[in-house]
Amino acid sequence: MYQVIARKYRPQAFAELIGQEHVRTTLENAIAQRRIAHGYIFSGQRGTGKTTVARILARCLNCIDGPTAAPCGVCASCLEIAGGNSPDVIEIDAASNRGINEMRELRENVRYRPSRDRYKVFIVDEAHQITNEAFNAMLKTLEEPPEWAVFILCTTEVHKIPTTIASRCQQFSFRSVDFGEVVKRMEEICGKEGIETNPEVLSVLAQAGEGSVRDSLSALDQAIACCGTKLDAAEVRGMLGLFSLDSLGEVTDALKGEDSRKMLDLVMELERNGRSLQHFCRELARYFRNLLVVKVAGANTRLIAASAQEQERLAEVAKGFSEEDLTRYLQLTLDLFKDLQSSLQPRLHLEIGLLRLVAAGKLVSIEEALADLGNGGSAPAPSRKPSAPPPTRSAAPPTPNPQSLTPASAPVTECAPTGPWRERLHAALMEASMRFTADAVEHSQVTESNGELQFVTPQEFSLAMNEKDILKVVQKIAGRPMRIKIALGKPEAAATPLGKAKDDVTERALGHPEVKRFQETFPDAQVRQVRNLRE
Repeated sequence: MYQVIARKYRPQAFAELIGQEHVRTTLENAIAQRRIAHGYIFSGQRGTGKTTVARILARCLNCIDGPTAAPCGVCASCLEIAGGNSPDVIEIDAASNRGINEMRELRENVRYRPSRDRYKVFIVDEAHQITNEAFNAMLKTLEEPPEWAVFILCTTEVHKIPTTIASRCQQFSFRSVDFGEVVKRMEEICGKEGIETNPEVLSVLAQAGEGSVRDSLSALDQAIACCGTKLDAAEVRGMLGLFSLDSLGEVTDALKGEDSRKMLDLVMELERNGRSLQHFCRELARYFRNLLVVKVAGANTRLIAASAQEQERLAEVAKGFSEEDLTRYLQLTLDLFKDLQSSLQPRLHLEIGLLRLVAAGKLVSIEEALADLGNGGSAPAPSRKPSAPPPTRSAAPPTPNPQSLTPASAPVTECAPTGPWRERLHAALMEASMRFTADAVEHSQVTESNGELQFVTPQEFSLAMNEKDILKVVQKIAGRPMRIKIALGKPEAAATPLGKAKDDVTERALGHPEVKRFQETFPDAQVRQVRNLRE
């Protein structure tokens, strides 16, 4: 009977293990020093070797030459553990044996000595699915087990293991296996199986596994069934539903050419060929991520799961974009992928999302707009610039900072129709995000007399004049205890809004050529306050 590749080439000793050197070294040293714990937790993503290492550890402990870090592999114990039928190595699938009755049965089983071997090893797979009651039932056994019992809990969700259990075990975190190691392992297996392949095919299969050796080998098995003894990259991609760099590159070509029509044609082709739009968006996000990493770290980096040839192609594409471009495109694509998960009209969402990418490439950064104004140029025409910030949904237009709008040489000052206190208090309240109170103060008459600040406020602003809040801000500005008095009425002196004061100095500041040019470029902008930067 045919045996799948993932099982046929499953490691039987620590020497055959790949990608988990930190686990291997610790366990080998523990065996050599005879410091064998009674409880272990192996955690990590699927297909990284947790159950495999548990079996290897069981062989190391029960080998006729053991305990040893290099089991013989030929004794009855080694052969039976490898075959999964050892009477003293009990494997429990917690996904289907998760209740309190199963744990009570395990607790009773622990009491009896091994029938033949040195240790009785309990391997509990998917341990996070055990119920809390069942964990409580095995708690005492795990805390004070007999000398011949060893528990190994394997899980992909270690955070679901109760801390009372975790604190009684040694924990090992299994890492996702490096891309290059997965490719090398598959290349060795293909050589033994007589399968003709190439680096591009192996790269596609390793990418499909996403750091899981078992998933990559399962994809290899499927590819052999599809293509026979000679694997073709295009056929393997089609079988796995993956997208080539050429197909994903059509998106970046459209972005470079600002071609919205090409984006719509691309979506039409995907739909016509029955491709998953959600999966395409997911691959597109990965593509932009890889372009960004190549832009930052350069080609031939371990940060990207791709062959050297693919990394060179990614680096060539990334030359046409800045880091800001790629960061913006990646964020927009991630937002689009999130929307597609619950969309009733995925094609419409994908079309809008891709058109948004094109539009985002035409934005002009405010820094470049200001630089253009500073050089005496006119308002810049929209074009694709690298440093434009990513657009966000329902975001209000940015409010210009008065300090950054006005050059240092421009004659500016604060407008103070009713004395300096009003302006300082208004600014402090705005900084504290007390906008309604700041607006009320702006329309009030403010005078100081004998350590008391007196407000005359129009009736319509009475609700915004909170005496306690205003007193805190006043004392913070003054740096000393002060009193305040609030009276409702019509101010004797007209309380002109600060941004609209019409004294000579302010008019001269607002009439400055660069300020006027900025207002022409951003017609919706408002100058809310004019300050003298020298004071």
